[in-house]
Amino acid sequence: MTLDPITLSVMRGALEGVAAEMGSVLVHSAYSSNIKERRDCSAALFDDRGRMVAQAEHIPVHLGAMPEAVAAAMARGAQPGDVFALNDPYTGGTHLPDITLVSPIAVQDRPVGYAVTRAHHSDVGGMVPGSMPSGSRDLWQEGLVIPPVRVVRGGRLDEDLFALILANSRTPRLRRGDLRAQIAANQIAGERLTDLAARRGLDTLLAACNEILAFAECRTREAVRKLPTGTYRAHGELEGDGVIDADIPIEVSLTVHGDRIRIDFTGTADAVDGNVNCPLAVTRSACYFALRVLLPDDVPANAGTYAPLEIVAPAGSLVNAAPPHAVVAGNVETSQRIADTVLAALTEVADVPAAGQGTMNNIVIGGRGWTYYETVAGGQGGSRRAPGPSGVHVGMTNTLNTPIEALELEYPMRVERYELAEGSGGNGRHRGGDGVVRSIRVLEPATVSLLTDRRRHAPSGLHGGEPGAPGRNLLGTGVEQTELPPKTTLQLAAGGLVTMVTPGGGGWGGADDPRAAAPGR
Repeated sequence: MTLDPITLSVMRGALEGVAAEMGSVLVHSAYSSNIKERRDCSAALFDDRGRMVAQAEHIPVHLGAMPEAVAAAMARGAQPGDVFALNDPYTGGTHLPDITLVSPIAVQDRPVGYAVTRAHHSDVGGMVPGSMPSGSRDLWQEGLVIPPVRVVRGGRLDEDLFALILANSRTPRLRRGDLRAQIAANQIAGERLTDLAARRGLDTLLAACNEILAFAECRTREAVRKLPTGTYRAHGELEGDGVIDADIPIEVSLTVHGDRIRIDFTGTADAVDGNVNCPLAVTRSACYFALRVLLPDDVPANAGTYAPLEIVAPAGSLVNAAPPHAVVAGNVETSQRIADTVLAALTEVADVPAAGQGTMNNIVIGGRGWTYYETVAGGQGGSRRAPGPSGVHVGMTNTLNTPIEALELEYPMRVERYELAEGSGGNGRHRGGDGVVRSIRVLEPATVSLLTDRRRHAPSGLHGGEPGAPGRNLLGTGVEQTELPPKTTLQLAAGGLVTMVTPGGGGWGGADDPRAAAPGR
């Protein structure tokens, strides 16, 4: 069955609308501020072959790694009426706090696909509150590992399994509410697809899934063909792994040939003792994001979009680690550095911005019965068209901040400073955006974990633009202020103050670079 362009456009919008509604249900039903305020969650629809068809505009690192989760549920014989939960980074997950729910969907007794939600749960056990320690050396130190298991079987919640998961969290009430919100979001997808098939016909729905993927692949190949053939290289690094402080290299060789791109990470460091390692799904996700940056806005992000991309990640390396290597910072920090390094390899042949802050600036604070988690915004790099925005989430994250009012209402903490770090963006024809300063005082004893980067290596400018300022992690105030390393876990007494100054973005264009004279577009 072939669809005419108008019907195809309508069906694409309808499916993307279903994914967006899933996200809305999840956000408005969740208990934790991490989901209902920051929106650290994602939703997508897959077809019956496990191919992503539509996604909401949520978190890049979540969405790009979802296909492995669906494949893991399919391998366990997922059937309509089941809901599978998983967080195992080596069996479809990303890192342990991200719990994914996969729900097979049937319409008119025919399997049509899968509804998937992934949400960051701010505590799943492990060695520190918040489940994001700086110095974990294996997966079990980071929390409860959930392989693909049925939490709902034949439409009935498995209360025993649910209780087991909740018993391994320091905040079980919030986890129960958030997981039930995910189940509800997946359920609404089944209802909406049933309605859509009733209005448009089941054959039209199934045909639309195939043609949307074909359309995305065609448009992506068209865009890649416009890039000059050749091999382009770039080098990146991580500022330590939480165990050692030395730089850890990331090497990228990117080859454009015809309508295909090959990204090769040969030369990247081997997996390390600390927790900045990436499972392959996260590395793929970062590469998908970099490719998506190159495409026109009207190209949908789905399995077809990424068909022209080949990824070579040596087994046992930082970007393709094996169990039981720790990975909690790989999902948040290494994914950022991978995406930045891939984009750096494309700077000579594609219209990409200067480097953004290049880190998620993770801060986790927790005490007895409570955990707070946030990724703090920073500066985006300037581009050919405009200066970089200030105080935004950059790259693999796409969350909001936790409003001060919500934070102080829910946690025993007080925000004493929250403002732009003026002047931290790099100079250039188009300046980089500024980072932010955020100071938090704890009102009772707490554990603080910081997982950050770009504290000694500044985000680079492009085409003659100057670099942005690197970030800083600070303990205390005034003359007693102490500089903290990029990745650390420490204990704070009541009244303790921690401050994060996030990096600015690089500037774009300089007086001596002919590309800076090119007109904006």
